[in-house]
Order: sequence, then C-alpha cells, then structure tokens
Amino acid sequence: MPRLLGLAVLLNVLLLVPLWVRFGAIDTRWVALEAVLVVALLVLLPAGRLRWLRPPLTLAVLVALLAGLGDAATHLAFGRPLNLTLDLPLLRSVLHLLEGNLGGLLAWVTVALAVALVGLGGWGLNRGMRLVHGVSPGALGRGLAGLALAASLALLAAQWHHQRWLPVARAPAMDTLRFQAEQLVATQRARRDFAARLDATSGQTTPLPGLAGRDLLLVFVESYGASALFDDPFAEVVGPRLVEATQRLAGAGLTVASGVLASPIRGGQSWLAHASVLGGLAIDNSLWYRLMLDSDRSTLVDDLRATGHHSLALMPAITLAWPEGEAYGFDAIHAAADIDYAGPPLNWVTMPDQFTLNYLERRLRRPAEAPLFAQVALISSHAPWTPILPLLDDWKAVGDGSIFQRWADAGPAPDALWQDLAQVREHYALAVDYAVGASTRWAEAFVDDDTLLVLLGDHQPAPLIVGEGAGYGVPVHVISGDAALVEPFLSRGFVPGMHPGTRVPLAGLEALRGWLHEDFGP
Repeated sequence: MPRLLGLAVLLNVLLLVPLWVRFGAIDTRWVALEAVLVVALLVLLPAGRLRWLRPPLTLAVLVALLAGLGDAATHLAFGRPLNLTLDLPLLRSVLHLLEGNLGGLLAWVTVALAVALVGLGGWGLNRGMRLVHGVSPGALGRGLAGLALAASLALLAAQWHHQRWLPVARAPAMDTLRFQAEQLVATQRARRDFAARLDATSGQTTPLPGLAGRDLLLVFVESYGASALFDDPFAEVVGPRLVEATQRLAGAGLTVASGVLASPIRGGQSWLAHASVLGGLAIDNSLWYRLMLDSDRSTLVDDLRATGHHSLALMPAITLAWPEGEAYGFDAIHAAADIDYAGPPLNWVTMPDQFTLNYLERRLRRPAEAPLFAQVALISSHAPWTPILPLLDDWKAVGDGSIFQRWADAGPAPDALWQDLAQVREHYALAVDYAVGASTRWAEAFVDDDTLLVLLGDHQPAPLIVGEGAGYGVPVHVISGDAALVEPFLSRGFVPGMHPGTRVPLAGLEALRGWLHEDFGP
C-alpha cells in the first residue's frame, strides 16, 4: 500500500506542478484526475500487461509536464499561452538569453540540471510503476481501485465537456494535450487566413515625398511599455525623466508629441513589433512573421528607398546570422559584430544605449551622403536590468565605448538581483529611465530640422513584472526640429510633450506605416 500511495503522490505532483507555477498557488488544485486513473489501472491490470504500459505512460506524463511548464513560463514571460507549433524555435533564444545573463558555462549547467530533473522524474515514475507489480491490495483494494477508476473516468468526461463536478480536481494532462492539439489546427487555419490577408491588403511601395531629403529614424526602446509611465513604482522614476526631457527638448528648439499605441506582443519577441511597424500589419507570432517576410509585400524600407533614402538597421542585440534583415532589404545591417565597440558587455546587453546612439551619429549619420532611414533597437532596458549606468554629459567622451569598462562589474549579479522581485521592478524602472534619458539627450544634441525621430517602445515587459492586466500599450514620441513634421501626429490624437497623458492606445503599432503614407505620401 505505501508503494501505491507514493506513486500516486509522485504522479499527482508531476501533473499539478505546472498549474501551481502558472497560478502561483496550490489554491483548489489538489488532485490530478489522471494520477488517480493511472494508479487505479495499475492495481486492476495484470502485472504482465504493465511491461508495455509503463513506457507510454511515463512518456505521456513527461510530455504533459514539459508542455505544462512551458505554458506556465510563456504566460509569465509573454502573457499568452504556449503554442508548440510556433514556440519551439524560441528554445534557442532562451538559451542565448541564459548565456547572456549567466555566462556560457552556467547557462549549460542550468540546462543540464533541468534535463536531469526531468530524467529523474521519468526514472522515478517508471520505477514506481515497476514496483507496484508485486502489490496485492486484496479484494477491498481492488474494489476501491474500481471505484476510483469509475469516478476518475466520470470526472474526466465531465471536464472534457468543460464541467467541473469536484472543485479540487483538475485534468492537467488532458487539458494541456487537448489545448495543444487545438492550437495545431488553429495555427494551420491562421496560416491560410493570413496568407489570404496578405493577398487582400495593399502591399505596394509608396514613396514619401514629404520626407524627401530628411532622415527618418525609428528608435525602439526595449521593454518600454505604458506601465513605465502610469504604474508605480515605475512611474515615480520615469515620470520626472519625461518632464526633464520635455523641457530640454523645447530648450533645444525641438517639437515633441507623444501618444500610446498597442504593440502586438508583450514580454519579448521584439522583432514582431519591428515587423508590425515596418510592414503595416499586426504581427504577433512567428508564423505570420515568416509569411510576411517570404511574401512580396513591401515595407517601410521599400517606401523610403523609393523616396531616395539609404536604409540601415542598427541592431546591437543581433549576435548571430540575421537573414531577416536581408529579407527586409536594408542597404546595410550593423549587428553587434559590425559595431566597433571597445567596452565590456553588460550581462545580456552587448553595449549600452548611449554608445549605440553615439555610434549612429558619429559613424552612420555624419558620413551619409543620402538621407537616412534607420531602424535602431536599443537594448539597455532588456532584462536582467543590471547594471544601471549613469548618463554621460559629454558625447565626445563616449568615444569607442572603452569608458564603460569601469562599469563592467557594477551592480548586483543577475542571479542575486532576481531573488527579490521588488528589486527587479526597481531596476526595470531605472533601466527604462536610462534608456529614455540617453535617447532624449541624444535628440537634444543631434536632431535638427531635417530629422524626424520616432522614439517608441517595442512591448510591455513580462506580466511577471507589470502584472497580467497591464495591457499592450507602448509610448510613442515623435521629435523634430521642424514642427510641420510633428503636426500630423497631433491631429491624430498625440499630445505635446513627452508624456502621452493617457494609456489608452490610439491604434496599433502597425498603423504607423499607413499614417506616414497618408501624411507624407504623394
């Protein structure tokens, strides 16, 4: 009997752990019906049949466990459920994130420990089922097992039809595997629907004569969401920076207007926000991203090339091959390895934002013979948000970045910082404050009448940081020395200054391309 009880407890824990992680509490989730079903079957079936039953049962439990944990992690990081069809390629990005935050050796040790834990769970489960071969519960035990089998089947059937007769019971394996099957069907349908949508929407290249001879700079601030402006404890840090920036930009003769637009994603996958802006379509998953890039649909890169601009992508976070950049058709791509940076990497961040912006001005804008269209992805406000750098007043001192060597080991290590979620939130606010400060100080010094700067967030940070109800809004600031370039945005609901006033999105990020067509097109 103790063996059966131990196996039931092990099965129950393995199946319910993903739900406990997902919802942060055991609450009313105490019984996994599949655990009751399996233990009852092991009691009732002849021992000989268990030999072929053990491997598929063990595999099914492990698959349900991994899929459930993946779903919990995806909810915490991105505020959405796991889609195995679309999200398996993200495992590579997760590994790169671990390597950036923990270092290569510790990242692989973490992965090895995770694999070992899963393997240990599978071994323990398989061994537990083998040990019950010799258990003889007697007539009473078999009778109880029969009742448990009938009850679990009835409760599982009810939950299949979305009815919960026993509040403390769940069917985690059944629900997880059923949901992923439904996702597979829905994803294939979405593939067809999005392909039809691409064919039905106008993807023609549209010159923008209203921006002829002027630089258009799209500068994305990593994890810069509306929560940083409207929710404490973030707003009490970032708010004063916006007030200061408004005053400094006005003092430099610049006009600024701000609003909030809805990003298609939150928590990560910044490239989907970039694609939404460039393509003029809301792209919220990797399937649509690939379909758009593989299609003949034009993007802002094509629009600005037709206007006479030289186009480039300045992407300090790109450390591997980036074929998507070639698919967009940028004239030049400056990834991390292409940028002459002599300073240290700062955990995941390859180089600080102030250096990236200085590099843009010193090495890319000044030598340019044609007007420039640039997509810039700043990364100092990317997790783990340590260390926090000070802003340098002298842009010439930024130089080749070697000045940042003094902060190579500053601040708490990521693993120490992330043991205290309150401290993580504080560091997130400080990182966004630094990124916005660096961007607006750069605008104050270098934006002129022939520049339209669109400074915008790519997505909200993970719900773990800002909460499930934070929404998808991101701030968008439009800055220029020529007020006429900013005026169209004011007519669309933007307000003067660096603070948008409301977190209610005016539209999605994908609207920006259409607005540029309408306001600066033929």
